[in-house]
Amino acid sequence: MDRHLLKVLGPLHIWALGVGIVLVGEFMGWNFTIAKGGSLGSILACWIIGLLYISLIMVNTEMGSAIPEAGGQYAMAKYLLGPLAAFNIGLMLVFEYVMLEAADALVIGEILKSIHPDIQSLPFVILTLLFLTWLNYRGVYATLTFNFIITAIAYITIFLLLFSTRFFSPTESILRLPELTNGLPYGWIGIIAAMQFGIWFYLGIEGTALAAEECRSTSRSLPVGAVVGFVTLLIGATITWYVCSGLVGADTLGSSVFPLYDAALAARMPYVIIALFIGTVLSCMASANGCITDSSRAWFSMARDTLVPDFFAALHPKYKTPYRAIMFLLPIAVAFGYTGLLDQVITFSIFSALMVYLFSAYMMFKFRKMYPLGSIKRGYTAPWYPAPPLILFVLTMATFVGMYFGYWINLLAGLIFYFLASLWFTKHRYKFVDNKKLIAAGAGRWPRPNGY
Repeated sequence: MDRHLLKVLGPLHIWALGVGIVLVGEFMGWNFTIAKGGSLGSILACWIIGLLYISLIMVNTEMGSAIPEAGGQYAMAKYLLGPLAAFNIGLMLVFEYVMLEAADALVIGEILKSIHPDIQSLPFVILTLLFLTWLNYRGVYATLTFNFIITAIAYITIFLLLFSTRFFSPTESILRLPELTNGLPYGWIGIIAAMQFGIWFYLGIEGTALAAEECRSTSRSLPVGAVVGFVTLLIGATITWYVCSGLVGADTLGSSVFPLYDAALAARMPYVIIALFIGTVLSCMASANGCITDSSRAWFSMARDTLVPDFFAALHPKYKTPYRAIMFLLPIAVAFGYTGLLDQVITFSIFSALMVYLFSAYMMFKFRKMYPLGSIKRGYTAPWYPAPPLILFVLTMATFVGMYFGYWINLLAGLIFYFLASLWFTKHRYKFVDNKKLIAAGAGRWPRPNGY
């Protein structure tokens, strides 16, 4: 039975997947950095975490272009680290994106309630998620083409808000940065604390690697889509901080559910308010859409390799999509979304992502050791090695320290959860794993690694 996904995606779709998932982080979530580190701590965290993500993109793109399979970091782990680590990384990817999808549902509900408190948001949210699930069910090409359109519209609304402030004219600008910002109230420790939510500016762009198998040219689509996507996000993040900090007071901004929309309300221009309302909703839709794509690819890949029940590895006979994985994860995302605990949902998503980043840094070192330059074909080679994985490791650990300050219980709970999952896999699921099937695809592709 053929269980390979269709190769239909180009750089535009990879951009739409990466930026689409992340852009919602510029409409909500990032502003918790201000509560943790103040206004200056927030923008510094944004740029420092930017170094983490450009390093992550380099690492993922080199390994992903050499391992063009669905599953991204999971596919890398099964060849480089073995079944147990691969199972954990696959599970972390699933929860990273399912939790992010749940956060999107929460924000959609909150912004609809802002119109009128009596509005019942649940039907709208469920209908939206059902539509996006149906779109993913029908095919990845249409899904990510749609994502490109709604992501581009949402991104343009950020610039609309920027130019509406007349920032380019000191005498006419409505921005009040000196008055509304609060600097660095907690010193350097505030910057470290802010890094946890600074990740929200970029969280999910690493998911571009999960679509490697579906690219027409992996060696071209992955690096172009991911790098251009990162630059897009860095520009958008800086503008977002600048505009929001100039229109909304730091105390209010640090706890807002939808900061860009609050900034539009503060600007008091009806067309801008409407545009940012639309932009916020579309960014949530784009993120949820990409999360469905990425989480289902991770779960499908695990099932195809027998790490979870083979039932979920089925492809639709007509659309060639992992439809069972797509349908299975929908109610899980909805359930977490309606806990109502936005910061808790975000924190578990961030924790799962950070664990994947640590593994990614280690895998890059191992990948270069096992397969030195020239030993196998690479579609992309990360420059300045070993700087990218080293920066990735150091900044990821620093972010864990920041998480510990405010969410040490969540940190402990996450570690316990993945430990119990590992125990279940070792004691129960591992006996069903077909090791030959797990590594068969790579066995004929590469020479014997150094030292083996």
